[in-house]
Order: sequence, then structure tokens, then C-alpha cells
Amino acid sequence: QVQLVESGGGLVEAGGSLRLSCTASGRTFRSYTMGWFRQTPGKEREFVAAITWSGSSTAFGDSVKGRFTISRDNAKKTVYLRMNSLKPEDTAVYYCAADSVSNAQSMAAGTKFIDYWGQGTQVTVSS
Repeated sequence: QVQLVESGGGLVEAGGSLRLSCTASGRTFRSYTMGWFRQTPGKEREFVAAITWSGSSTAFGDSVKGRFTISRDNAKKTVYLRMNSLKPEDTAVYYCAADSVSNAQSMAAGTKFIDYWGQGTQVTVSS
């Protein structure tokens, strides 16, 4: 069993930056591809970024490429999402996800292999 707890959300002005963190419990964090998704009311959950267990491969959604980066510290069981040049359209609840099957690119294709989700953290970007 793995529990994921996100933190770091909040209110920021357009053009600003935030760093989200997702810390996992459990002893098998190292074996999971970790990712971030986001969701706004009435819309489907959208892929944001993913990183393989080794950190050697990453993937990003088209809307965040060049602005967001993802990293992980397996010793701390934590994955980070650094968000720069934030836009009002980045406003959403951001969810951390753990996937024991997919690599970073295949996590971008869908959520059917996601094993665990965090509870979400709100990010609001004001214009």
C-alpha cells in the first residue's frame, strides 16, 4: 500500500512559480513511475508530467512543455513538480499518481494503470 500526500499548492500571480511536492509512504516508492495530473470542474483529468523510477526519462503534456519540470528524490520518497511562467489556465487541482506498470511516456497516454492517487492540491493562478 502506498499513500501519496501533495503539498505546495496555493495562489500565485500569472508569470509566477510554484513547486509542488508529493511524498509517499510505503517501501516500494522506488519501483513506481510517478506523475502529475490536473483537473478543473467539468473536465477530464489531464496529464501534466511523469518521471520513471530512475529519473532518467520524463514526459510532459503539451500545454506545460518548456515551463514545468519534474524530478524525484527516492531517498525522500518525494516527487516534485516545478511550475514556472504560470498562466491562469494552469489553475486546477493537481494530483500526484503512482504507476507500477507504465513508463513516463505511456503514463501520458492514460490513467488505467495508475495504482495510487493523492488527494490533490489546489493551484490558482490569477491574471
